[in-house]
Amino acid sequence: MKKRMFGKAVTVITAMAMSGVLLAGCGSTEADTQPTAPYFTKGVYANYSEELENPDMTYFYVFNSDTYGYTADGANNGIGVPFDVVSQADGRVTLSFGGADESSEETLVITAVDDLGAVHGYFEDVPERPMVFELLSGADVDTFSAENYVNGPEESVYHDANGWSVRYNADLFEITPKGPETFIVYTGESAGTNMITVTYTVESGAEEAIKKLGESWGDNVTYTQGPFPGADDVTGYWAMLPPAEGGSGLYETAMARDYMDGALIFDLTGHMSGDEELDMATSDSLAAVIDSLTWD
Repeated sequence: MKKRMFGKAVTVITAMAMSGVLLAGCGSTEADTQPTAPYFTKGVYANYSEELENPDMTYFYVFNSDTYGYTADGANNGIGVPFDVVSQADGRVTLSFGGADESSEETLVITAVDDLGAVHGYFEDVPERPMVFELLSGADVDTFSAENYVNGPEESVYHDANGWSVRYNADLFEITPKGPETFIVYTGESAGTNMITVTYTVESGAEEAIKKLGESWGDNVTYTQGPFPGADDVTGYWAMLPPAEGGSGLYETAMARDYMDGALIFDLTGHMSGDEELDMATSDSLAAVIDSLTWD
């Protein structure tokens, strides 16, 4: 399939007059009929048909700079292709889609750039298909997720480099990858620290790793085995430490599975407040993250 189809197949496009008209996009102002290069700068641009009054805003061109970027389909797990900006001059932008092994150049003819930075134009081989590239104000190129932009915060998805994914509510959790560890921190109202630390290690298999972790908690730890979340055919190893009477309410639950050449460990650290309703909301939110595990 030609690389440009990733960008063109996502919008339903109809014909329009091409000469000197004022072009209007979603949220745009009067267009500049004599745009000057560079037309695209660092930013996230939603791509849709020129004629749509209320576009779905699910397909994006993410310009990491004015020289390269990638496309992303937020309605299809963020799938897309990288591109290089070959040139931006004289009312034309040439993009090279794909990588070094296989690439396809396409030229976008620019008809206008409006006051909000939205770019209007068409690919030169299909002039009957005018499009808008709307600049998303405030979108952070370095952290932008097309999938999460479309899903909204309550249905956010985190894809880890080690091949696992979870769904989470971005209003209640912050996720921070840091080397071999990923920290999933609950930010809603709760007592003490409530978080999941995910660790990938090659030092041992899952059973040994969970025993070593459990031993660091003391003597009141129980160990079990069972199917691992999201992978019923994989054995999971659990270590559980209940809250101590009269203590801070701290409890620990960890689970591990053999993974690649080592072990993947999910360590849940929680605190009970004594407020049953509050503790249940916190516990349910953490459990929902674990239950949403999928394997990429």
